[in-house]
Amino acid sequence: MEEALIRYSDVEIHQQELCVLKGVNLELHKGEFVYLIGKVGSGKTSLLKTFYGELDVTDGEAEILGYNVRSLKRKHIPQLRRKLGIVFQDFQLLTDRTVYSNLEFVLRATGWKNRQEIKDRIDEVLQLVGMSNKGYKLPNELSGGEQQRIVIARAVLNSPDIVLADEPTGNLDVETGKSIVELLRGICATGASVIMTTHNMQLLQEYPGRVLRCEDHCIKDVTDEYLPRLRSIEIELNIDN
Repeated sequence: MEEALIRYSDVEIHQQELCVLKGVNLELHKGEFVYLIGKVGSGKTSLLKTFYGELDVTDGEAEILGYNVRSLKRKHIPQLRRKLGIVFQDFQLLTDRTVYSNLEFVLRATGWKNRQEIKDRIDEVLQLVGMSNKGYKLPNELSGGEQQRIVIARAVLNSPDIVLADEPTGNLDVETGKSIVELLRGICATGASVIMTTHNMQLLQEYPGRVLRCEDHCIKDVTDEYLPRLRSIEIELNIDN
């Protein structure tokens, strides 16, 4: 089996003095699409924050893309983050510059210097997310779904091994939300792994993946809970065929 991209063993995560998650055992492998579900405050976002060094792991063993998270020095966190793509629910686009300039800013900040290579990469990711003709727009000239597509384009600029998406459909209508999940699954099909937090259980039925639930300060693999419904869908499709 391939080396795990993320390996957590008996991990404990705290927010200030509070224990948010304990006994976390988790492995993520290349090409996996993982849903992270649970009530508000159950630890989903806290877990994601430990992946990109925003929140410390206090106990256990934690390794991400070959980095030991427990002993990772602050000065090395940017190196880790360059291998991750992060999709925020609230977009966090720079509102005073165009889509193109938003993406160019990220590339230059991560060491890209050649102007033609920067242009080619921006053109490539905008095409990937179906936004080739929107590079000249300001964020406030785009719909919510379009802005989220740009956020995903930004997340994949440096061809990350893992994409972390925190409620990427939370502020979107149903159909737009589905298109965002389809886009993330397409990125997953290229070899990247995706971890996506969501409250939308319908997505789990329509776009199957591995399902982890944060509950009672623990993380449980509950994929099997969703398999009966998925199997019934498969049976219906076979009957129709």
